[in-house]
Amino acid sequence: MQATLRRLKGAVAAAFVAASLTAAPATAQDVDFSGQTVEWWVPFSEGGGSDVWARFFAPYLSRHLPGNPNVIIRNVPGGGSITGTNEFAARARPNGLQLLGTSGSTQFPFLLGDTRVRYDYADFEPVLVSPTGGVVYIPASAGVADASELGKLADTELVYASQGATSLDLVPMLAFEVMGLNVRHVFGMTGRGDGRLAFERGEATIDYQTSSAYLTNVAPLVEEGSAVPLFSYGVLDAEGNVQRDPSFPDIPHFVEAYEMMHGEPPSGVAFEAYKAFFSSGFAAQKPAMLPGGTPENIVQAYRDAFAAAVQDPELIASSGEVLGDYDQAVGDEVVDLYKVATTIDPEAREWVRTYLSENHSVMLD
Repeated sequence: MQATLRRLKGAVAAAFVAASLTAAPATAQDVDFSGQTVEWWVPFSEGGGSDVWARFFAPYLSRHLPGNPNVIIRNVPGGGSITGTNEFAARARPNGLQLLGTSGSTQFPFLLGDTRVRYDYADFEPVLVSPTGGVVYIPASAGVADASELGKLADTELVYASQGATSLDLVPMLAFEVMGLNVRHVFGMTGRGDGRLAFERGEATIDYQTSSAYLTNVAPLVEEGSAVPLFSYGVLDAEGNVQRDPSFPDIPHFVEAYEMMHGEPPSGVAFEAYKAFFSSGFAAQKPAMLPGGTPENIVQAYRDAFAAAVQDPELIASSGEVLGDYDQAVGDEVVDLYKVATTIDPEAREWVRTYLSENHSVMLD
């Protein structure tokens, strides 16, 4: 009888061990996409910044994913990128064959609580986050040499040519508000290129351009003495602190410029609101994500693939115009930056909604 019990216990223990081994999470090495096709959804039209970004990364993702699947871009534009993102959230299967790439203009409606949004960034699995930057500048005729003289502008009305209060131009709008600058926003621009042209014609007296556009179109104005850079938005380090933009190491970032003007660092709900939208619109502008529920080993395979891709000599050699000098968040670094860019304190959200409704008649309900 005792021998029978011992044999029974041994059999149960062996079965338990076998079941435990079977249930153990697979590693990224167990993933194989051989002969399959990955659809990378982009909720924008062909030719835009997000489309160019995804098409740039696609062949390197294919090269470094296990099994080297074909990676194709699926453009699903509409609703300011809300339509395609809603569709992805509702339909994408968690099998590693569908990937979503969004931008700040997709994150903003989510952060603002736009009722058209049917997606939740907390439900996605981030595998890559790409930052970008921007620089705010004014005409030399304003009589300000650099950010240390921002106080001279306190009583001056400046004019900003805007694409819209809930577009990426929400970031400079909040920056100017927190900084204490008196800026009148003129809406109707179809792109930041229009804003720059309005600046060059003297119709706008403060402007910003993204890093690549600034280097191409504004740096020559600075060199000839007709424009003066005030501050960059900066970048976020691994701890979420604002640091100088690597593309503009000699230009103070927003927090430094604020301290120059006010003698202390920014704080309060308005600054927290600005930081949330700056993070989403610039410091972590373009995330790539898998659907919620994707198995851990597949998520890890994608994170490993993007980590390998950004070290690929061919990608590095050709990344300048698309990625600039910015470090891509990959591997274990991606989660923290993604969280900063896709969350906002409820009080800060309500502050922005109230600010937009009271100052720019924007109703989000």
